Amino acid sequence: MTGSITGVPVENTGATPNWPAPFADHPVDATVRVPGSKSLTNRYLVLAALADGPCRLRAPLHSRDSALMIGALRQLGAEVREVPGDGAFGPDLEVTPIPPHSGGQEAAIDCGLAGTVMRFVPPLAALRSGTTVFDGDPHARARPMGTIIEALVALGVAVSGESGGMPASLPFRVAGTGEVRGGHLVIDASASSQFVSALLLVGARFTDGLHLEHAGSAVPSLDHINMTVAVLRGVGVSVDDSTPNHWIVSPGAIRAFDQRIEQDLSNAGPFLAAALASRGTVRIPDWPEHTTQVGDLWRSILSDMGATVTLEAGTLTVTGGSEIKGADFAETSELAPTVAALCALATGPSRLSGIAHLRGHETDRLAALVTEINRLGGDAEETPDGLIIRPAPLHAGVVYSYADHRMATAGAILGLAVHGIEVQDIATTAKTMPDFPQLWADMLAQGSAPAHRNGAGIPGGTQH
Repeated sequence: MTGSITGVPVENTGATPNWPAPFADHPVDATVRVPGSKSLTNRYLVLAALADGPCRLRAPLHSRDSALMIGALRQLGAEVREVPGDGAFGPDLEVTPIPPHSGGQEAAIDCGLAGTVMRFVPPLAALRSGTTVFDGDPHARARPMGTIIEALVALGVAVSGESGGMPASLPFRVAGTGEVRGGHLVIDASASSQFVSALLLVGARFTDGLHLEHAGSAVPSLDHINMTVAVLRGVGVSVDDSTPNHWIVSPGAIRAFDQRIEQDLSNAGPFLAAALASRGTVRIPDWPEHTTQVGDLWRSILSDMGATVTLEAGTLTVTGGSEIKGADFAETSELAPTVAALCALATGPSRLSGIAHLRGHETDRLAALVTEINRLGGDAEETPDGLIIRPAPLHAGVVYSYADHRMATAGAILGLAVHGIEVQDIATTAKTMPDFPQLWADMLAQGSAPAHRNGAGIPGGTQH
């Protein structure tokens, strides 16, 4: 079968077989550790490249997105070295900042499909003397970039497209002079919070600092902006966000740091969802008591869906109930594909709202989720700002990933409850979670817990 959501073919060409998603023939009983946060890793990498001395990232994420960021920073003149660490998922990183007044030969940045690279790095490149060329995967050219490009131009930075005109997306060139004056800048960040974070991360290195103002409809994923502000303050940058839609970054040094990266709470979601899909129990150790990660919302989301959720002695424990309950969920951001997969298995209707911006992610996630849930016999529809998902029996079939890691993991969740699910291009999970298939298999192999589950699948949601 051939399909497309945003111009990216999703058929299996035969180069890589579809992944048979494991069916949970028993309630899961597992303790799972997940790799470091992509959002935090890439923010700290950018700051390390601008810091006033060498920095160390402990237990960072090692994935395609972080590798693309490391490659970008090396192109701009930073040194990034892997050094032995105590993390279970790979070495630590030591970063020597980009030298002052660096530049010279043209730099080429491969953004892949990483939003943090295509949005965070252009403002950084503007501080370099010389031209930096940005491009990425085919679908990266469809992701919204106009706000960052327009912001750089408003700051006096020369940006040009392939034909020399003003671009609205990848590919483009940034011609840096080694200095950006900064000052008051008004943008419309309603398409992505990353536009705000991208400018805040470098604002302290602008000559006059940065007063960033958002003018437009609501900025999505404010949690990610709050994360950026917290990270900046942690390395000595003064940020005033006391007025809504205004962020004032004072000029000054970015202090060198030695930082341990929290595990990725968003990527913990599919494993926690396995507790509900299998009527079992999943534990995630080292869950932070206080965090800026949006993934901390799992505690309330999964409770609303009928699970028992506890956080004790740093371990988050989720036990599925006798059913998965439908509910209304607002502004679930990057958690939405996992939430939608559970909603497709629920015994009541659900509505997801405040996520229109997901149309501009790795794929149009709203259209992709509706297409894939309905392909399996489900009942899902788009709304202007989200999804409505109603109970319907699901059947075997292929879940297409659209080169989107969260679509692939959504398929894995559905496969726990529905015999015969296959996921196309499971390897796309390496974007933020290398070795996901092995981590998934290890979770299922750990044991079986007593739980509410019958042999015919999830009541009201699936059939074998």
